[in-house]
Parts: sequence; C-alpha cells; structure tokens
Amino acid sequence: MKPILIISLALKKRAITTLITVNYSLLTTLCTLITIHCSAQLEGQAKIDSLLKELPLQKEDSNKVRLMNHLSWEYSYNDPDKGIKYGKQALVLATKLDWKEGIARLTNTVGANYEVKGDYSKALEYYHKAQKISEEIGNIGSVAKNISCIGDVYQYESNYTKALEYYLRALKISEEIGQKQLVAKNTVGIGNVYSRQGNYPKALEYYFKCLKTFEETGDRGMVARSTGSIGSVYCEIGDYPKALEYYLKALKVFEEVGNNEDVATITCHIGAVYGYERNFPKALEYFFKALKVSEKMGNNRLTTVIAGNIGGVYSGLYNFRQAVAWHFEALQGAEAIGDRSGEAFALSHIGRDYIGIVTHSAGSVNVIKTGELQAAPYQPATLPAGHAGLIPEGRVALLHKALEYLNKAVAMNKDIGDLNQLKDSYLHLSAADSLLGDYKGALEARDNYHAIKDSLFSQENKEEILKMGIKNEYERQRLTDSLKVAEKQKIAKINLQKQKNYTYLGVAGIFLLAGFSFFIVKERGKSETARKQSDGLLLNILPEEVANELKITGTTTAKHFDNVTVLFTDFVNFTQASESMGAQNLIDELHTCFKKFDEISERYNIEKIKTIGDAYLAVAGLPTADPEHSLHVVSAAKEITEFMSDRLAKLGGERTFEVRVGIHSGSVVAGVVGLKKFAYDIWGDTVNTAARMEQNSEAGKINISQTTYELVKDKFTCKYRGEVDAKGKGMMKMYFVS
Repeated sequence: MKPILIISLALKKRAITTLITVNYSLLTTLCTLITIHCSAQLEGQAKIDSLLKELPLQKEDSNKVRLMNHLSWEYSYNDPDKGIKYGKQALVLATKLDWKEGIARLTNTVGANYEVKGDYSKALEYYHKAQKISEEIGNIGSVAKNISCIGDVYQYESNYTKALEYYLRALKISEEIGQKQLVAKNTVGIGNVYSRQGNYPKALEYYFKCLKTFEETGDRGMVARSTGSIGSVYCEIGDYPKALEYYLKALKVFEEVGNNEDVATITCHIGAVYGYERNFPKALEYFFKALKVSEKMGNNRLTTVIAGNIGGVYSGLYNFRQAVAWHFEALQGAEAIGDRSGEAFALSHIGRDYIGIVTHSAGSVNVIKTGELQAAPYQPATLPAGHAGLIPEGRVALLHKALEYLNKAVAMNKDIGDLNQLKDSYLHLSAADSLLGDYKGALEARDNYHAIKDSLFSQENKEEILKMGIKNEYERQRLTDSLKVAEKQKIAKINLQKQKNYTYLGVAGIFLLAGFSFFIVKERGKSETARKQSDGLLLNILPEEVANELKITGTTTAKHFDNVTVLFTDFVNFTQASESMGAQNLIDELHTCFKKFDEISERYNIEKIKTIGDAYLAVAGLPTADPEHSLHVVSAAKEITEFMSDRLAKLGGERTFEVRVGIHSGSVVAGVVGLKKFAYDIWGDTVNTAARMEQNSEAGKINISQTTYELVKDKFTCKYRGEVDAKGKGMMKMYFVS
C-alpha cells in the first residue's frame, strides 16, 4: 500500500507520577496511510469477493496475471499474507509467460505486502528487484515508482538519509517524465521525512509545493490530502487551533467527494488533536465516528489503529483498565492482519497501561464529568476473547506483566527497525524497572531511550515555523490579489494615456514614496544583517541544536550521551617554549595551531568544546549521534599530529610546539553552564579518562584507552603499551596509534 500522505503526530507526554512519564500517543507511526489509489477503492470485502469469483474463469494468460496482481494489491489492506500468496502465484505464471512488464509489476506488489507486514528487509528486496527489471525493459515510470517505494521503506526504518536520497531520485525522474501524481507523492514523502526529523519549515515547504500542484490540476482529493499533511505539521508543533483548521478543511472536501477511507482517517486525526488539548469528550466523539466508518468499510487496518487511539484517550483519563482492553483489541487486530509494527505499538502501550494501573487506581482520577462522557458516543470495551484474566491483581504481578509486554515490544521494534517506537518502549521499561527497584535496569533503559531520542530528533525554532506557515497560508491569496492588481494597473495605464498633464505634487509624491521605500528596505537589510551576525556568533559558541533551544526558551537542558569519543591534546614543554617566544608570537602560534585543529575537527564532524590554556578538548557523537565517532576522532588526531610534526620540522622547537594526544570513548553529560559568558561543556568519567590518556601519552603520539582500541582496532594499527598507572584511575591498558 503506497502512501501519498503519512500523518505521524509527535508523541506528547503526560506525567503520571514522578517515577513514570507516559506517552499519550493518540497517533503514532502506526497511523493510517492515505493512499493515491484509495479514491477508486470499493468498500470492504466486496472487491476481493468479486475478484475471487472471476479468478477460476480466467485462462492462463496475462489477463489472469493482472487479476491476481489486483487481488494481491487489495489483500495488502487487510491480509498481506494472502496478498503475498496470490502475488507469488501470479509471479510464477508471469515468468512462465515471459511477460517482463507483469513480472516487474507483481514484484512491486509483493514488496508492498511485505512493507505492510513490517518485513522491511523483504520489502526492499522485492522493490530493488522490480526496479532492476523496470530498468531492463526501459519503463522509466515504473523505475521512478520503485525508487519511491524504496524511499518509503527507509522512512519507516527511520533511515532518513537514505529515504531522502531515494525520494529525490524518484522526484527528479517523475518531473522529467511529467507524472504529476508521482511528483506529488515524492514531494510529500520528502516533507514526511523532514517532519519526522523535526525540520518543520522544510516539511511545510514541500507540503505547500504539493498543495499548489494539485490546486493547478484541480484534483480536489489530493488537495485535501496535502491540506491534511499541513495540519499534521501544526499538530506536531503544538499549534492545535491551526491543525484543526487544516484538518477540518480536508474533512469537508473528503466528505464532498465521498471518499470514506480518507474521511475515517482525517476524522481520526481530528480526534487526536482534541485529545492533545485534553478535550476528551470531543476526542472520543471523533474517534468513534472514525471507528464506525472504518468498521462499515471492513477496513481492519484502520479499525486496529483507531482502537489503539481510543486506548490512548482512556490512558489520558487515567482509566488504565479500559485502556488495556482497547489496546488488547488493537493487538488482536494487528496480529490478525500480520502488522508487526502495529503489534509492537500495542504491546508497548499494554505494558504502559499495566504501569498506570499500579500508579493509579482505575477511575480514581476523572478528568471530565460523567455527564460529558455520556454525551459522547463512546462504548466501553471488554478484554477480547482469549485474553480474559490477563490483568493480574497485585502490584508486583502487574509490573512483571508490564515487563513481559514491554520486552516483547523492544525485541519486535529492534527486529523491524522502528526507532520511534523502540524509544518509547525503553521509556516505559525504565519506569517499570524503577518501580520494581531495579535501578540498574531502569538506568540502562533510560540511557537507551535518550540515545535513540537524540539520534532521531533536533530542536527547531517554533517562531520560524509559524511565520513560514502564515506566509504560505496566504501565498495563494496573494496570487489572486496580484491578478486583481495587474488588472487595475492595466486600466490605470489606459487612463494615463488619455491624460496629458501630471501635477508636480503627484510627481513629488512618487519620488517621496520611492525614497521612503528605499529607506525601509535599507533598514530592513541592516536588521537582517545584524541578526545573521548575532546568529553566527552564537553558533561559534554553541552547537546549532543548543543555540536554537536557547533562542526559543531562554535556557537549555543538559543531556546524556552514551556513545561518544573525547579528544584531549596538550603541547609538550609549553611553559618553557612560551618564555622564549614572547607574548604576541605565543598567541599567534596558538591561534594558528588551534585554527587548524578546528578545521580538522569540523571536517570529521567533531564538536570542539573549548581550549584550556594550551589544551584542546573536543568530542564526536554529540549533539547528533555518530556511529563512527571513534574512527572520526582517531583520524582527526592523526591529522593533528602530522600537522604539528610538519610544522615543527619547518619552524623548529623555538617557534612552535610538540603535541601529545589522548583519546577515550564512553558516555558524557553535555549542557550549557553559567548566565554570563556561558559555554557548552561536557562532564563525566569519560572526559577525565581522556585527560589521563593525554597525560600518559608522549610527544607526537596518540594514546588511546582499551575501550577506544576495541572500537578502532580493525581500521588502525595500534601498539599495546601494557598497563600504565593513570592518576586517580589505577592501572589501565593503553595503546599508541601508529
């Protein structure tokens, strides 16, 4: 099932107790896919029944292949295992007929079914095969489609770099061949990637491009879907009135064109917005409206999603027993259709709900009045058949049950590569371990949560987002106004042709207006230049994410980073050398050396922390995670020692220095300290150990710890030094990098 729109709302957190923070996740990456082809879809089982009835009547030819491909595609909505079965049967027939076009098409369809199942490795395998076959037969449109599908899978795996790469390739091809629907799909795909990364201005830019494309072509359904995407961005940044405005616009069009699939989905999103605003009666009203439409259509996938969302509302109401019941319904639904991502979602939330039962008695906290709830068309759920008795009594039993489901969710999310859901499962796991007194397990789970979170998200400037939204909101109106102005100018020009005399006052007014306009533009330019200069200075002091956080909130939050490598350098015999060099020459030489160190660090994506006299401290792996942090630091250290060695040979020991380097890998805490002349700094044992590595190094050498050695030994030649007594650390294994 190929999405034209994926509305993935940010996970909003509500504190339950000081020990546990739950994800009030009314919509997650499980959320419904609104598809390009859904406007032509028959409802429920009717289409599948019709195709199954025709199948025995078909001869063993290309028409039968087409019918089975259609059947495989329709099964991808609710039963991808059957979709794979019919798709592979059709592939056998297409291969027997040597029909390359059919083979390519079916290979893509089978890949789509694997994608829906959450088996992303298999989906990629089939999409790549389909792309290769399409290239061989010269079907450029099919090539672009398969490349775009590969981008979809990488997006679901949170591999945003790869996703963007494939979307941009598909976009270029689809633009060249003039396939507007595919252009729009890839445009929205790129917007989805930016939205998932938290780069909302870029997401809005691409969503509005898509909106403009479909307004020009007059495709009302796709206009509504683009409008819904824009609404999802405003929802993610917490501008709920704006989100509702766009969602309601989209809903109105969907109802007018009679597309129940889209009606149910956007209604579900509206319910989510009301949930985030804690307007629970309205949230339930819209969720149950969506549920009614979905059940009528027989769309098991969407019904499963909505059940999970209703469970989320009850979690927000602290009625965790009812929440468990609805999440078990979501689990059953996901298991029935083979949706592993949906299973992982439900497992994680069931675990969270068990924790909620422990920390709050069911119904002990009622956020809204009973009368208000009764006014909403809500219905209580019971535990599904086969799940009776799964809510144990007793605090310890509940928490162990929570651990059982959360560990299943962690394993499944690791397997399917869904980092967003894995992150949340670790958060709930940390809470359960903490409540059971397993503080080591709680800390480990919390560290895993932060590591994944920091690798996925970056802070963005909300004011910039809102300004951009306002700008784009009125872009179409401005176009209309421009046409009106042009018409008025045309009329004015005709009238002016008839006039022979202008008053001097009018001419003077024109010049005065022009001068005033020039003054405004000039001052605005100065203001913009000043702003850029101040931003540039701030970025010289702080990493970009930290600078943006400081600009928005006026403060920053210290963060824990698990996998980093710290670099410490120091100049040998610096004190003696400084006495003979003179003050100005000393400063000039330090500046030259540290400037080169900065250039090398930037090239390897290493964050410079500070200089302390003649010492230089830097770190890789923060604020953005870097899987090759240790390799990058050792590579940079080699360049630094080579630079200093060459400089020493050229200038001599009286005009420059020898350098020694120490490196260690581990975890640190990073943040901003102070109110005036603030600085971004790092703390922790990893920093202290890196300093000890430097102190026990030698001139022109790179000394690394055992931990760093294990990370780089396959890429660099290292010489074991034995165990060396490090001050305050005891005996430590050390290595010189050759």
